[in-house]
Amino acid sequence: MFDSRHIRTFHEVVRAGSYSAAARVLGYTQPAITQQMKALERSVGTPLFIRTGRRMRLTEAGEALARHAETILGSIAAAQEQMSALTRLRAGRVRMCAFPSAGATLVPEALARLSSGHPGVRVELQEGEPPDSLRRVVAGECDISLAFTYPGLHEQVPEELVEIPLLEDQLTVLLPTGHPMARRRAAKLAELSEERWIAGCLRCRTNFLHECAELGFAPDIAFTTDDILVVQSLVAEGLGIAMMPGLVLSFLVHSKVEGRALDPASRRQVSAYVLREHLEVPATALVLEELRTVAGRRVGC
Repeated sequence: MFDSRHIRTFHEVVRAGSYSAAARVLGYTQPAITQQMKALERSVGTPLFIRTGRRMRLTEAGEALARHAETILGSIAAAQEQMSALTRLRAGRVRMCAFPSAGATLVPEALARLSSGHPGVRVELQEGEPPDSLRRVVAGECDISLAFTYPGLHEQVPEELVEIPLLEDQLTVLLPTGHPMARRRAAKLAELSEERWIAGCLRCRTNFLHECAELGFAPDIAFTTDDILVVQSLVAEGLGIAMMPGLVLSFLVHSKVEGRALDPASRRQVSAYVLREHLEVPATALVLEELRTVAGRRVGC
């Protein structure tokens, strides 16, 4: 309804007391001021000024608009400053959803780098496993999802999302210290068919069952939990073994637990997922850049 340029001119006319005085302050000609005020009056649908001799006074509508003009201009200035801060990465908010092992490894290092270089960018972290974490991005509940896929499961990714590959995470087996397979550099899944197992989230459990079926056996799953610390504790006490992502080896907390890579190697793809339009948001693009940097370092380890 309002042209901000006209509001700014109106505010100066009221402050200066006349069209000519406002023109001098703003660097316009008086006819230009007159035309702007006529356009504003057409916009509001009523006169804003009444001339009484050489003086000019506000109508009731003019007085009402005058009371709001400073607030309107202040809001516009604040909005412009915020947009400028966002585009120059002095500020911004990014909502990220990450699965637990990424949340314990990739995310803290990426956020530390981000905080050091861009302290005004705020990242809000949620925990979530795929496919629910992908649904949250599509629903607008978060901006970035860190998720994983297993090549043998042919999992569907919503077509609205763009995938940014980060790293391939080699799967491992967690074994209690002293287990015969712990004496080897790698563990053969086929030789563990008689073991009791601890299974993780639904997607990981589905892949685990798939890989076991490919080798011709059905595993004895004694426990199911999404809590990685619980998995480690159960393994440490000799209650079962577990197929886990390699990222978990970065935060093994039990001295009685050992991790061994699978032989033959089995991997999952870890990626970030965003809506295509979010790639153009500076703060989101910066977070993705930091995640790629951190993931690249792990690949090189």
